[in-house]
Amino acid sequence: MSPLATTLGSRLADAKNRPSGFDYMRLVLAVLVVASHTINVCYGHKFTQAVWSGPARAPLALILPMFFALSGFLVAGSFERCRTIVSFCGLRVLRLLPALAVDTLIAALLIGPFFTTLPLHQYFTDPEFRAYFLNILGDVHFELPGMFANNPWPDAINQQLWTLPFELACYVALTIASYAGMAQRPHLLLAASIGANVLLVALAHRSGSAGMTVHGPMLVLCFFYGVCAYQFRNRIVWSSWLCVLSGLVAVICLSVRGADYFAALPAAYLTVFLGLTQPRRHRFVASGDYSYGIFLYGFPIQQSVAAMLAPAALTWYVHFPISLALTLLFAMMSWHGVEKRALKLRGLLDRIETGALHIAAAVPGGRYLVPAPAVRITKSPTLE
Repeated sequence: MSPLATTLGSRLADAKNRPSGFDYMRLVLAVLVVASHTINVCYGHKFTQAVWSGPARAPLALILPMFFALSGFLVAGSFERCRTIVSFCGLRVLRLLPALAVDTLIAALLIGPFFTTLPLHQYFTDPEFRAYFLNILGDVHFELPGMFANNPWPDAINQQLWTLPFELACYVALTIASYAGMAQRPHLLLAASIGANVLLVALAHRSGSAGMTVHGPMLVLCFFYGVCAYQFRNRIVWSSWLCVLSGLVAVICLSVRGADYFAALPAAYLTVFLGLTQPRRHRFVASGDYSYGIFLYGFPIQQSVAAMLAPAALTWYVHFPISLALTLLFAMMSWHGVEKRALKLRGLLDRIETGALHIAAAVPGGRYLVPAPAVRITKSPTLE
């Protein structure tokens, strides 16, 4: 590679480690998730299956892999800068848990009682109601008692949360990789990711299985390709031609039965390339990161809107604008009222980490209890 070639790392440095492309991508991908769910919510399972069995599958199936690759790249930057694994895990908890807890409470205590067809006493004493609160811990439950039975996509209030366990699995796997020394050795982590890719391709070919959307393990794979892209950012060229080629390969692979896992690597490159663009930041984009709130509240609001619309009005061009406007409103309230405030607890997290370091220093072999996530080669401001 020519020493003058533009790399992912040089693009990142030129943008002072805050490229606006990632801000736009998070928002756009989150909105596309809501848009894709409009098919489910408005037209039901059979129509959704027909759409996903046709040529629309590839662009629809590309949304979540890109989301996870984006997350991998950004989380890798945060991971590298953490003093120990304590701060890394703590930051993940602060980013995910408070907003998820509030979303769960709103669904169970506000949306549920309003839309349930059961008497309130029966609703609140139903075991399904109690189990729903396990969502806060990542034990996903999609339904609340007596909810949305007459909707085209019946029963589920938060179908979008099916990806949450795989997101948590990414963080757990990265933590384990750190303890095993793999995260500090980029070549080893890349080799493990490629090995996992080969294994998943073989298993998919053997089973012949193919779902409407991509399988969860592919999302984890895309996350780790995003991590590797960050680790090798100073060696990977930033090329528009390679971006176009990656996009074409990813779409072709997602169009061929059983070839989903071949799309993981090109999808990751496509994502990182677009994220490292630098369009002018719109005031709305600069005001906050609303992607997580859109993800959390999109499906519950879509189901609620579907339940309130007359059957004749339940079309995508009526349903989607109403749902998106309400979802954006809730996402903004989530960011400014919950997520942004939770992230201010980083000071407390720093104190906990300092205490853990003092304890580790007094214990033989304590450095193995709270290892540094990565070897710092260059300094860079926080990405996430």
